[in-house]
Amino acid sequence: MTENDPALRYTLEAVRSFRDGEIATAPRRELNDMARQIAQQYRGDGMSSNMVSGLLRIAEFLLLCAVGLGIRAVYVGKGPWLAWEYPAVIVSGSLLAVAFLNIAEAYQFRILSRPLQNIARLGLAWIAALGALATMGFLLKWSEDFSRVWFGSWFLGGFTAILLVRVIVSHFVKRWVRNGVIERRAVIVGGGPAAEMLIRSIEAQPYNDIRICGIFDDRDDRRSPPIVAGYPKLGTINELLEFARIAHIDMLIVSLPLTAESRVLTLLKKLWILPVDIRLSAHTHNLHFRPRSYSFIGQVPMLDIFDKPINDWDSVAKRIFDIVFSLFGIILFSPIMIATAIAIKLDSKGPILFRQKRHGFNNEEIEVLKFRSMYSEQCDPTAKQAVTKNDPRVTRVGRFIRKTSIDELPQFFNALLGSLSLVGPRPHAVSAQSHDTLFYEVVDGYFARHRVKPGVTGWAQISGWRGEIDSSDKIRMRTEYDLDYIENWSIWFDLKILFLTPIRLLRSENAY
Repeated sequence: MTENDPALRYTLEAVRSFRDGEIATAPRRELNDMARQIAQQYRGDGMSSNMVSGLLRIAEFLLLCAVGLGIRAVYVGKGPWLAWEYPAVIVSGSLLAVAFLNIAEAYQFRILSRPLQNIARLGLAWIAALGALATMGFLLKWSEDFSRVWFGSWFLGGFTAILLVRVIVSHFVKRWVRNGVIERRAVIVGGGPAAEMLIRSIEAQPYNDIRICGIFDDRDDRRSPPIVAGYPKLGTINELLEFARIAHIDMLIVSLPLTAESRVLTLLKKLWILPVDIRLSAHTHNLHFRPRSYSFIGQVPMLDIFDKPINDWDSVAKRIFDIVFSLFGIILFSPIMIATAIAIKLDSKGPILFRQKRHGFNNEEIEVLKFRSMYSEQCDPTAKQAVTKNDPRVTRVGRFIRKTSIDELPQFFNALLGSLSLVGPRPHAVSAQSHDTLFYEVVDGYFARHRVKPGVTGWAQISGWRGEIDSSDKIRMRTEYDLDYIENWSIWFDLKILFLTPIRLLRSENAY
Protein backbone atom coordinates (compact mmCIF):
# COMPACT_ATOMS: atom_id res chain seq x y z
CA MET A 1 0.00 0.00 0.00
CA THR A 2 1.42 3.40 -0.97
CA GLU A 3 0.51 6.99 -0.18
CA ASN A 4 -1.38 7.21 -3.50
CA ASP A 5 -3.42 4.08 -2.86
CA PRO A 6 -7.14 4.97 -3.27
CA ALA A 7 -8.20 2.91 -0.21
CA LEU A 8 -5.64 4.61 1.99
CA ARG A 9 -6.58 8.04 0.64
CA TYR A 10 -10.23 7.32 1.38
CA THR A 11 -9.41 6.20 4.94
CA LEU A 12 -7.43 9.32 5.78
CA GLU A 13 -10.03 11.60 4.19
CA ALA A 14 -12.78 9.88 6.17
CA VAL A 15 -10.83 10.28 9.40
CA ARG A 16 -10.42 14.00 8.81
CA SER A 17 -14.06 14.47 7.76
CA PHE A 18 -15.24 14.31 11.39
CA ARG A 19 -14.89 18.08 11.71
CA ASP A 20 -17.51 18.41 8.96
CA GLY A 21 -20.15 16.94 11.20
CA GLU A 22 -20.20 13.17 10.65
CA ILE A 23 -19.41 12.44 14.29
CA ALA A 24 -20.42 9.94 16.91
CA THR A 25 -20.60 10.83 20.59
CA ALA A 26 -19.76 8.20 23.17
CA PRO A 27 -21.44 8.33 26.56
CA ARG A 28 -19.18 8.78 29.55
CA ARG A 29 -18.72 5.65 31.63
CA GLU A 30 -17.47 5.16 35.16
CA LEU A 31 -13.97 3.75 35.52
CA ASN A 32 -13.15 0.56 37.34
CA ASP A 33 -11.21 0.92 40.59
CA MET A 34 -7.80 0.14 39.09
CA ALA A 35 -8.21 2.59 36.20
CA ARG A 36 -9.43 5.36 38.52
CA GLN A 37 -6.53 4.79 40.93
CA ILE A 38 -4.00 4.99 38.08
CA ALA A 39 -5.69 8.08 36.61
CA GLN A 40 -5.54 9.85 40.00
CA GLN A 41 -1.73 9.42 40.00
CA TYR A 42 -1.47 11.61 36.89
CA ARG A 43 -3.80 14.45 37.89
CA GLY A 44 -1.02 17.06 37.97
CA ASP A 45 0.16 18.71 34.76
CA GLY A 46 3.67 18.07 33.50
CA MET A 47 5.93 20.20 31.33
CA SER A 48 6.20 19.27 27.67
CA SER A 49 9.55 18.86 25.94
CA ASN A 50 8.44 21.50 23.42
CA MET A 51 8.16 24.04 26.22
CA VAL A 52 11.64 23.13 27.50
CA SER A 53 13.20 23.49 24.04
CA GLY A 54 11.38 26.79 23.51
CA LEU A 55 12.69 28.21 26.78
CA LEU A 56 16.18 27.00 25.86
CA ARG A 57 16.01 28.89 22.55
CA ILE A 58 15.26 32.10 24.46
CA ALA A 59 17.95 31.39 27.06
CA GLU A 60 20.65 30.65 24.46
CA PHE A 61 19.81 33.79 22.48
CA LEU A 62 20.13 35.94 25.61
CA LEU A 63 23.30 34.12 26.70
CA LEU A 64 25.05 34.62 23.34
CA CYS A 65 24.10 38.30 23.41
CA ALA A 66 25.49 38.61 26.94
CA VAL A 67 28.76 36.86 26.00
CA GLY A 68 29.25 39.06 22.93
CA LEU A 69 28.55 42.29 24.82
CA GLY A 70 30.64 41.16 27.79
CA ILE A 71 33.70 40.45 25.65
CA ARG A 72 33.23 43.77 23.90
CA ALA A 73 33.06 45.55 27.28
CA VAL A 74 36.36 43.97 28.38
CA TYR A 75 38.12 44.44 25.05
CA VAL A 76 37.41 48.12 24.32
CA GLY A 77 38.50 49.10 20.84
CA LYS A 78 37.69 52.26 18.98
CA GLY A 79 34.67 54.24 20.14
CA PRO A 80 32.21 53.55 22.95
CA TRP A 81 31.67 49.86 23.52
CA LEU A 82 27.87 50.15 23.35
CA ALA A 83 27.84 51.96 20.00
CA TRP A 84 24.93 50.61 17.95
CA GLU A 85 27.08 48.63 15.48
CA TYR A 86 28.26 45.99 17.96
CA PRO A 87 24.89 45.30 19.61
CA ALA A 88 23.27 45.06 16.17
CA VAL A 89 25.82 42.49 15.00
CA ILE A 90 25.63 40.55 18.28
CA VAL A 91 21.83 40.33 18.18
CA SER A 92 21.92 39.29 14.51
CA GLY A 93 24.55 36.61 15.17
CA SER A 94 22.66 35.27 18.16
CA LEU A 95 19.43 35.02 16.17
CA LEU A 96 21.29 33.24 13.37
CA ALA A 97 22.79 30.83 15.90
CA VAL A 98 19.37 29.87 17.28
CA ALA A 99 18.06 29.49 13.72
CA PHE A 100 20.94 27.22 12.64
CA LEU A 101 20.71 25.18 15.85
CA ASN A 102 17.04 24.68 15.06
CA ILE A 103 17.84 23.63 11.48
CA ALA A 104 20.38 21.17 12.88
CA GLU A 105 17.60 19.69 15.07
CA ALA A 106 19.66 20.60 18.13
CA TYR A 107 16.52 21.41 20.13
CA GLN A 108 15.03 17.95 19.76
CA PHE A 109 14.65 15.99 22.95
CA ARG A 110 17.16 13.28 22.08
CA ILE A 111 19.83 15.93 21.36
CA LEU A 112 19.14 17.87 24.55
CA SER A 113 19.66 14.68 26.54
CA ARG A 114 23.11 13.97 25.03
CA PRO A 115 25.04 17.21 24.44
CA LEU A 116 28.57 15.74 24.58
CA GLN A 117 27.67 13.18 21.92
CA ASN A 118 26.46 16.02 19.70
CA ILE A 119 29.36 18.48 20.00
CA ALA A 120 29.95 18.34 16.25
CA ARG A 121 26.30 19.22 15.53
CA LEU A 122 26.42 22.18 17.94
CA GLY A 123 29.78 23.37 16.63
CA LEU A 124 28.72 23.25 12.99
CA ALA A 125 25.57 25.24 13.73
CA TRP A 126 27.58 27.96 15.56
CA ILE A 127 30.21 28.06 12.79
CA ALA A 128 27.44 28.36 10.17
CA ALA A 129 25.82 31.24 12.07
CA LEU A 130 29.02 33.29 12.46
CA GLY A 131 30.11 32.31 8.96
CA ALA A 132 26.88 33.73 7.55
CA LEU A 133 27.39 36.86 9.65
CA ALA A 134 30.98 37.28 8.42
CA THR A 135 29.93 36.75 4.79
CA MET A 136 27.25 39.39 5.18
CA GLY A 137 29.80 41.80 6.66
CA PHE A 138 32.21 41.16 3.79
CA LEU A 139 29.56 41.72 1.11
CA LEU A 140 28.31 44.91 2.78
CA LYS A 141 31.90 46.13 3.32
CA TRP A 142 31.56 46.81 7.05
CA SER A 143 33.59 43.89 8.41
CA GLU A 144 36.74 46.06 8.66
CA ASP A 145 35.00 48.18 11.33
CA PHE A 146 35.00 45.27 13.80
CA SER A 147 37.77 43.82 15.93
CA ARG A 148 39.02 40.41 14.77
CA VAL A 149 40.13 39.65 18.32
CA TRP A 150 36.62 40.38 19.60
CA PHE A 151 35.03 38.26 16.86
CA GLY A 152 37.33 35.29 17.57
CA SER A 153 36.79 35.62 21.31
CA TRP A 154 33.02 35.67 20.80
CA PHE A 155 33.30 32.57 18.64
CA LEU A 156 35.15 30.63 21.38
CA GLY A 157 33.20 32.12 24.29
CA GLY A 158 29.84 31.62 22.61
CA PHE A 159 30.48 27.96 21.80
CA THR A 160 31.75 27.31 25.33
CA ALA A 161 28.61 28.95 26.74
CA ILE A 162 26.33 26.86 24.48
CA LEU A 163 28.06 23.64 25.47
CA LEU A 164 28.06 24.49 29.17
CA VAL A 165 24.35 25.36 29.15
CA ARG A 166 23.55 22.17 27.25
CA VAL A 167 25.41 20.01 29.80
CA ILE A 168 23.51 21.66 32.67
CA VAL A 169 20.17 21.36 30.85
CA SER A 170 20.78 17.68 30.05
CA HIS A 171 21.32 16.98 33.75
CA PHE A 172 18.00 18.59 34.68
CA VAL A 173 16.16 17.05 31.70
CA LYS A 174 17.17 13.52 32.71
CA ARG A 175 16.12 14.17 36.30
CA TRP A 176 12.82 15.76 35.23
CA VAL A 177 12.06 12.77 33.00
CA ARG A 178 12.71 10.36 35.89
CA ASN A 179 10.52 12.42 38.23
CA GLY A 180 7.72 12.84 35.70
CA VAL A 181 8.13 16.62 35.42
CA ILE A 182 8.75 16.30 31.68
CA GLU A 183 6.55 13.70 30.08
CA ARG A 184 3.95 13.10 27.43
CA ARG A 185 1.30 10.85 28.89
CA ALA A 186 0.20 8.31 26.33
CA VAL A 187 -2.47 5.64 26.15
CA ILE A 188 -2.33 2.73 23.73
CA VAL A 189 -5.65 2.13 21.96
CA GLY A 190 -5.90 -1.49 20.92
CA GLY A 191 -4.20 -4.53 22.46
CA GLY A 192 -2.72 -7.83 21.46
CA PRO A 193 0.60 -8.51 19.65
CA ALA A 194 0.52 -5.23 17.69
CA ALA A 195 0.30 -3.21 20.91
CA GLU A 196 3.09 -5.24 22.52
CA MET A 197 5.39 -4.64 19.54
CA LEU A 198 4.58 -0.92 19.64
CA ILE A 199 5.28 -0.64 23.39
CA ARG A 200 8.59 -2.52 23.08
CA SER A 201 9.63 -0.22 20.23
CA ILE A 202 8.82 2.94 22.21
CA GLU A 203 10.58 1.70 25.34
CA ALA A 204 13.66 0.83 23.27
CA GLN A 205 14.11 4.50 22.32
CA PRO A 206 16.67 6.15 24.61
CA TYR A 207 15.80 9.49 26.21
CA ASN A 208 12.19 9.57 25.04
CA ASP A 209 9.63 11.47 27.13
CA ILE A 210 6.67 9.14 26.54
CA ARG A 211 5.04 7.70 29.66
CA ILE A 212 2.62 4.90 28.77
CA CYS A 213 -0.26 4.98 31.24
CA GLY A 214 -2.16 1.91 30.10
CA ILE A 215 -4.12 0.19 27.36
CA PHE A 216 -7.78 0.49 26.38
CA ASP A 217 -9.51 -1.95 24.07
CA ASP A 218 -13.12 -2.96 23.41
CA ARG A 219 -12.19 -6.57 22.71
CA ASP A 220 -12.50 -9.26 25.39
CA ASP A 221 -9.55 -10.92 27.12
CA ARG A 222 -9.40 -13.76 24.59
CA ARG A 223 -8.57 -11.40 21.73
CA SER A 224 -6.87 -8.70 23.81
CA PRO A 225 -4.95 -9.98 26.86
CA PRO A 226 -5.42 -8.12 30.19
CA ILE A 227 -1.65 -7.49 30.45
CA VAL A 228 0.44 -6.46 27.44
CA ALA A 229 4.19 -5.84 27.79
CA GLY A 230 3.67 -5.25 31.51
CA TYR A 231 0.88 -2.69 31.06
CA PRO A 232 -2.70 -3.45 32.16
CA LYS A 233 -5.78 -3.16 29.99
CA LEU A 234 -7.73 -0.54 31.94
CA GLY A 235 -11.09 -0.62 30.18
CA THR A 236 -13.06 0.01 27.02
CA ILE A 237 -12.86 2.95 24.61
CA ASN A 238 -15.85 4.65 26.23
CA GLU A 239 -14.10 4.42 29.60
CA LEU A 240 -10.99 5.94 28.04
CA LEU A 241 -12.84 9.25 27.63
CA GLU A 242 -13.18 9.59 31.41
CA PHE A 243 -9.64 8.30 32.06
CA ALA A 244 -8.11 10.83 29.66
CA ARG A 245 -9.98 13.68 31.36
CA ILE A 246 -8.81 12.74 34.88
CA ALA A 247 -5.23 11.77 34.00
CA HIS A 248 -4.61 14.74 31.65
CA ILE A 249 -3.51 12.45 28.84
CA ASP A 250 -1.44 14.12 26.09
CA MET A 251 -1.49 11.47 23.37
CA LEU A 252 -3.52 8.52 22.15
CA ILE A 253 -1.62 6.02 20.01
CA VAL A 254 -3.91 3.79 17.99
CA SER A 255 -2.27 0.41 17.45
CA LEU A 256 -4.41 -0.87 14.61
CA PRO A 257 -3.57 -1.52 10.95
CA LEU A 258 -4.96 0.89 8.35
CA THR A 259 -6.47 -2.13 6.64
CA ALA A 260 -8.92 -2.37 9.58
CA GLU A 261 -10.56 0.74 8.16
CA SER A 262 -14.02 0.44 9.71
CA ARG A 263 -12.65 -0.24 13.19
CA VAL A 264 -10.16 2.64 12.98
CA LEU A 265 -12.93 5.03 11.96
CA THR A 266 -15.25 3.79 14.70
CA LEU A 267 -12.57 4.39 17.32
CA LEU A 268 -11.60 7.81 16.05
CA LYS A 269 -15.23 8.97 15.89
CA LYS A 270 -15.33 8.44 19.64
CA LEU A 271 -11.87 9.74 20.51
CA TRP A 272 -11.51 12.94 18.49
CA ILE A 273 -13.54 14.97 21.02
CA LEU A 274 -10.62 14.73 23.49
CA PRO A 275 -8.05 17.59 23.69
CA VAL A 276 -5.13 15.28 22.85
CA ASP A 277 -2.80 14.38 20.02
CA ILE A 278 -4.08 11.29 18.21
CA ARG A 279 -1.50 9.23 16.36
CA LEU A 280 -1.85 6.08 14.29
CA SER A 281 1.08 3.74 14.81
CA ALA A 282 2.86 3.02 11.52
CA HIS A 283 5.76 0.92 12.81
CA THR A 284 4.25 -2.36 11.56
CA HIS A 285 2.64 -0.96 8.39
CA ASN A 286 4.12 -1.81 5.05
CA LEU A 287 3.60 1.75 3.75
CA HIS A 288 5.78 3.92 1.56
CA PHE A 289 5.10 7.47 2.72
CA ARG A 290 7.40 10.42 2.24
CA PRO A 291 9.38 11.16 5.46
CA ARG A 292 7.47 14.38 6.12
CA SER A 293 4.23 12.38 6.30
CA TYR A 294 5.36 10.94 9.63
CA SER A 295 6.03 12.21 13.11
CA PHE A 296 8.37 10.17 15.27
CA ILE A 297 8.75 8.98 18.83
CA GLY A 298 12.47 8.31 18.70
CA GLN A 299 12.62 6.17 15.57
CA VAL A 300 9.04 4.87 15.80
CA PRO A 301 6.96 6.37 12.94
CA MET A 302 3.47 7.72 13.57
CA LEU A 303 0.76 9.10 11.29
CA ASP A 304 -0.70 12.34 12.66
CA ILE A 305 -4.51 12.12 12.71
CA PHE A 306 -5.46 14.97 15.07
CA ASP A 307 -3.39 17.49 17.02
CA LYS A 308 -4.26 18.98 20.39
CA PRO A 309 -5.52 22.50 19.66
CA ILE A 310 -3.87 25.62 21.15
CA ASN A 311 -0.94 23.72 22.63
CA ASP A 312 2.48 24.60 24.09
CA TRP A 313 3.59 28.12 23.06
CA ASP A 314 0.21 28.89 21.54
CA SER A 315 -1.33 28.30 24.96
CA VAL A 316 1.27 30.60 26.55
CA ALA A 317 0.46 33.36 24.05
CA LYS A 318 -3.27 32.93 24.63
CA ARG A 319 -2.83 33.03 28.42
CA ILE A 320 -0.82 36.27 28.20
CA PHE A 321 -3.54 37.66 25.92
CA ASP A 322 -6.19 36.73 28.50
CA ILE A 323 -4.33 38.32 31.43
CA VAL A 324 -3.55 41.58 29.61
CA PHE A 325 -7.02 42.14 28.16
CA SER A 326 -8.84 40.90 31.28
CA LEU A 327 -7.01 43.48 33.41
CA PHE A 328 -7.77 46.12 30.79
CA GLY A 329 -11.45 45.11 30.76
CA ILE A 330 -11.74 45.15 34.55
CA ILE A 331 -10.25 48.63 34.73
CA LEU A 332 -12.29 49.95 31.78
CA PHE A 333 -15.65 48.55 32.92
CA SER A 334 -15.21 48.97 36.69
CA PRO A 335 -17.56 52.02 36.83
CA ILE A 336 -20.25 50.04 35.00
CA MET A 337 -19.76 47.02 37.26
CA ILE A 338 -20.00 49.16 40.42
CA ALA A 339 -23.15 50.87 39.15
CA THR A 340 -24.67 47.50 38.18
CA ALA A 341 -23.94 46.04 41.62
CA ILE A 342 -25.70 48.98 43.29
CA ALA A 343 -28.70 48.71 40.94
CA ILE A 344 -29.11 44.97 41.58
CA LYS A 345 -28.99 45.50 45.33
CA LEU A 346 -31.62 48.26 45.19
CA ASP A 347 -33.89 46.39 42.76
CA SER A 348 -34.34 43.04 44.55
CA LYS A 349 -33.23 41.02 47.53
CA GLY A 350 -30.39 38.58 47.25
CA PRO A 351 -26.71 38.40 46.32
CA ILE A 352 -25.19 40.61 43.63
CA LEU A 353 -23.38 37.75 41.91
CA PHE A 354 -24.83 34.53 40.55
CA ARG A 355 -22.57 31.45 40.45
CA GLN A 356 -23.27 28.64 38.02
CA LYS A 357 -21.60 25.31 37.28
CA ARG A 358 -20.68 25.00 33.62
CA HIS A 359 -18.63 22.75 31.37
CA GLY A 360 -15.02 23.93 31.07
CA PHE A 361 -11.89 22.72 29.34
CA ASN A 362 -11.69 18.94 28.90
CA ASN A 363 -15.31 18.66 30.06
CA GLU A 364 -14.40 19.58 33.65
CA GLU A 365 -16.88 21.54 35.73
CA ILE A 366 -16.05 25.19 36.48
CA GLU A 367 -17.87 27.92 38.40
CA VAL A 368 -18.75 30.95 36.27
CA LEU A 369 -19.62 34.37 37.70
CA LYS A 370 -22.47 36.59 36.47
CA PHE A 371 -24.40 39.52 37.82
CA ARG A 372 -27.68 38.17 39.22
CA SER A 373 -30.48 38.95 36.76
CA MET A 374 -33.31 36.89 38.29
CA TYR A 375 -35.17 37.02 41.57
CA SER A 376 -32.98 35.07 43.97
CA GLU A 377 -35.70 32.57 44.92
CA GLN A 378 -36.30 31.78 41.22
CA CYS A 379 -32.69 31.45 40.06
CA ASP A 380 -32.00 28.27 38.09
CA PRO A 381 -28.35 27.18 38.53
CA THR A 382 -28.94 24.06 36.42
CA ALA A 383 -30.36 26.04 33.44
CA LYS A 384 -32.89 23.30 32.79
CA GLN A 385 -35.52 25.97 32.04
CA ALA A 386 -34.13 28.44 29.50
CA VAL A 387 -34.89 32.14 29.90
CA THR A 388 -37.52 33.28 27.39
CA LYS A 389 -38.87 36.65 26.25
CA ASN A 390 -40.71 38.50 29.06
CA ASP A 391 -39.70 35.74 31.49
CA PRO A 392 -41.29 36.65 34.89
CA ARG A 393 -38.24 35.31 36.73
CA VAL A 394 -36.06 38.15 35.37
CA THR A 395 -35.88 41.39 37.36
CA ARG A 396 -36.22 44.89 35.88
CA VAL A 397 -32.46 45.45 36.14
CA GLY A 398 -31.91 41.90 34.94
CA ARG A 399 -33.69 42.53 31.62
CA PHE A 400 -31.41 45.46 30.84
CA ILE A 401 -28.14 43.82 31.85
CA ARG A 402 -29.00 40.59 30.01
CA LYS A 403 -29.92 42.51 26.84
CA THR A 404 -26.67 44.48 26.94
CA SER A 405 -24.55 41.54 28.24
CA ILE A 406 -23.50 43.59 31.26
CA ASP A 407 -24.41 40.53 33.35
CA GLU A 408 -21.38 38.76 31.81
CA LEU A 409 -18.79 41.37 32.91
CA PRO A 410 -17.75 39.53 36.12
CA GLN A 411 -16.40 36.80 33.86
CA PHE A 412 -13.38 39.03 33.27
CA PHE A 413 -12.33 37.77 36.72
CA ASN A 414 -12.84 34.17 35.57
CA ALA A 415 -10.58 34.86 32.59
CA LEU A 416 -7.96 36.55 34.76
CA LEU A 417 -7.86 33.59 37.16
CA GLY A 418 -7.75 31.05 34.32
CA SER A 419 -11.00 29.06 34.44
CA LEU A 420 -12.19 30.88 31.29
CA SER A 421 -10.44 32.41 28.32
CA LEU A 422 -11.55 35.78 26.97
CA VAL A 423 -12.40 34.22 23.62
CA GLY A 424 -13.61 30.67 23.07
CA PRO A 425 -16.75 28.54 22.90
CA ARG A 426 -19.27 29.91 25.40
CA PRO A 427 -19.60 27.59 28.43
CA HIS A 428 -22.99 25.97 28.86
CA ALA A 429 -24.53 24.92 32.15
CA VAL A 430 -23.89 21.25 32.90
CA SER A 431 -27.62 20.41 32.64
CA ALA A 432 -28.47 22.77 29.77
CA GLN A 433 -31.31 21.38 27.65
CA SER A 434 -33.18 21.92 24.41
CA HIS A 435 -36.79 20.67 24.56
CA ASP A 436 -35.99 18.48 27.60
CA THR A 437 -32.99 16.97 25.81
CA LEU A 438 -29.45 17.61 27.02
CA PHE A 439 -27.29 19.50 24.53
CA TYR A 440 -24.80 16.65 24.08
CA GLU A 441 -27.71 14.36 23.18
CA VAL A 442 -28.87 16.83 20.51
CA VAL A 443 -25.53 17.42 18.76
CA ASP A 444 -23.09 14.73 17.69
CA GLY A 445 -19.59 15.71 18.73
CA TYR A 446 -20.87 18.34 21.19
CA PHE A 447 -18.07 17.67 23.70
CA ALA A 448 -15.44 18.46 21.05
CA ARG A 449 -16.10 22.15 21.79
CA HIS A 450 -14.45 21.52 25.20
CA ARG A 451 -11.06 20.78 23.64
CA VAL A 452 -10.15 24.39 24.46
CA LYS A 453 -11.03 26.68 27.36
CA PRO A 454 -14.49 28.24 27.07
CA GLY A 455 -14.65 31.99 26.56
CA VAL A 456 -16.36 35.13 27.80
CA THR A 457 -17.23 35.79 24.16
CA GLY A 458 -16.98 33.63 21.08
CA TRP A 459 -17.22 33.23 17.33
CA ALA A 460 -20.78 31.90 17.53
CA GLN A 461 -21.94 34.83 19.69
CA ILE A 462 -20.75 37.54 17.30
CA SER A 463 -22.07 35.55 14.33
CA GLY A 464 -25.69 35.80 15.45
CA TRP A 465 -26.01 32.64 17.57
CA ARG A 466 -26.50 34.28 20.95
CA GLY A 467 -29.38 34.18 23.41
CA GLU A 468 -32.24 31.72 23.80
CA ILE A 469 -31.69 28.19 22.51
CA ASP A 470 -35.24 27.14 21.67
CA SER A 471 -34.49 24.66 18.89
CA SER A 472 -32.06 21.88 18.10
CA ASP A 473 -30.81 23.80 15.06
CA LYS A 474 -29.57 26.66 17.24
CA ILE A 475 -27.37 24.46 19.41
CA ARG A 476 -26.12 22.69 16.26
CA MET A 477 -25.14 26.01 14.69
CA ARG A 478 -23.44 27.17 17.89
CA THR A 479 -21.42 23.97 17.99
CA GLU A 480 -20.53 24.31 14.30
CA TYR A 481 -19.16 27.81 14.84
CA ASP A 482 -17.31 26.70 17.99
CA LEU A 483 -15.58 23.89 16.12
CA ASP A 484 -14.72 26.27 13.29
CA TYR A 485 -13.10 28.59 15.85
CA ILE A 486 -11.04 25.75 17.32
CA GLU A 487 -9.81 24.61 13.91
CA ASN A 488 -8.83 28.13 12.80
CA TRP A 489 -7.63 29.68 16.05
CA SER A 490 -4.99 32.41 16.05
CA ILE A 491 -4.24 35.44 18.23
CA TRP A 492 -5.48 37.64 15.37
CA PHE A 493 -8.75 35.69 15.26
CA ASP A 494 -9.15 36.30 19.01
CA LEU A 495 -8.50 40.02 18.53
CA LYS A 496 -11.08 40.19 15.75
CA ILE A 497 -13.73 38.48 17.89
CA LEU A 498 -12.89 40.60 20.94
CA PHE A 499 -13.19 43.92 19.13
CA LEU A 500 -16.31 42.91 17.18
CA THR A 501 -18.11 41.73 20.34
CA PRO A 502 -19.45 45.11 21.60
CA ILE A 503 -20.51 46.08 18.06
CA ARG A 504 -22.37 42.83 17.35
CA LEU A 505 -23.97 42.54 20.80
CA LEU A 506 -25.61 45.94 20.44
CA ARG A 507 -27.48 44.56 17.44
CA SER A 508 -28.53 41.35 19.19
CA GLU A 509 -32.25 40.61 19.30
CA ASN A 510 -32.13 37.15 20.88
CA ALA A 511 -31.00 37.94 24.43
CA TYR A 512 -33.72 38.19 27.04
